[in-house]
Amino acid sequence: METTDQSATLTNRRSFMLKGAAAGAGAYGLGRLLADPSSASAHRKGLSKGDVAILQFLAAAEILETDLWQQYNELAGIQDSEVPGGSGNSAYTAAVAVLDADMAQYIHDNTDDENSHATFLNAYLAAHGADPINLDPFRTLPSSKASGAQDIGRLTNLMQLTVDTSFWTRYRSDSQNPDLGDTLPQAIPDLATGEHPAIPRSDSDLTPPDHLQAIANTAGFHFAFIEQGGTSFYAGLAQKADSPEVLRILLSIGGTEIMHFQTWQDKAGNAPPLTDPTTGLTFPDLNADGELTQTNLIMPEPTVFLDRKFPIVSIIRPTESNDPARDAVEALTADGLFIGQSDAFFAAAKALAQAADAAGDRD
Repeated sequence: METTDQSATLTNRRSFMLKGAAAGAGAYGLGRLLADPSSASAHRKGLSKGDVAILQFLAAAEILETDLWQQYNELAGIQDSEVPGGSGNSAYTAAVAVLDADMAQYIHDNTDDENSHATFLNAYLAAHGADPINLDPFRTLPSSKASGAQDIGRLTNLMQLTVDTSFWTRYRSDSQNPDLGDTLPQAIPDLATGEHPAIPRSDSDLTPPDHLQAIANTAGFHFAFIEQGGTSFYAGLAQKADSPEVLRILLSIGGTEIMHFQTWQDKAGNAPPLTDPTTGLTFPDLNADGELTQTNLIMPEPTVFLDRKFPIVSIIRPTESNDPARDAVEALTADGLFIGQSDAFFAAAKALAQAADAAGDRD
């Protein structure tokens, strides 16, 4: 796990506390909290039970995002006092930079943003007498052994991903919307059917060149996959908020996730076509198949919304609000981010999602 110096830094910026007696989520003390996620003090300070549940789920999601972005930053981002950690990997950094020369800065800034979201949400919960979230007991997954990465426990696994790339076609379609039951095709079918690394597992992954570039290309599409999820589930959960201030928080943080997604889908479009000689993963020429995969169509194409009788309109999609938290957990699980996690972790994630999705229900 973290060294003493690293622990001190993380205590200042990433220390999260989750209290309660052990129950359905195992030995990590989540039961009482998740059964009743708001305290009497929180009620007195204006947070409803539902708002607390929403904020706790989002705090957990942002902690997970911080964990995965930290791993990317250690190898291909800028290491400084804002985002301390690894020492960089020059070969991987160069491969990622093929997608854009400024990738190191963008990775750094995305990491810093997600950490700020988690820190703020936990501080807001604590200020209103509600329990903040701590996922530290689940930092058990292995780190990359490639030069530049820290050898510490992780929450997320970036070395066995199955990336759903239907977000790419979803934002380019003018007639299909998952909110209306549509299923969009995968832009890169190979990424959606295998367990591919988005960071090198070890220094042996740095060669041959096309293998390393395939890893970097995978990371580029994974960046966009992660951020389009945040774009959608913030919009879904915002519809469940009780407090105008909590709604303001969700709209404000959710807006930055939209900015992240816009950046990353633009950069992913620069991934060079190739076939990985090690895994067989193929990145096609996305500009060869028409508008549904055209790389410079980064503005959301107008599409159907609410009802097909209405004119098409440019929107965030999906934003249906029945179970956005559950959908987010299922999508991240299918992505492979949690390969190797414990049953207790999955129980905790499920309980947090159920509580957030129940927010806004009226008796």
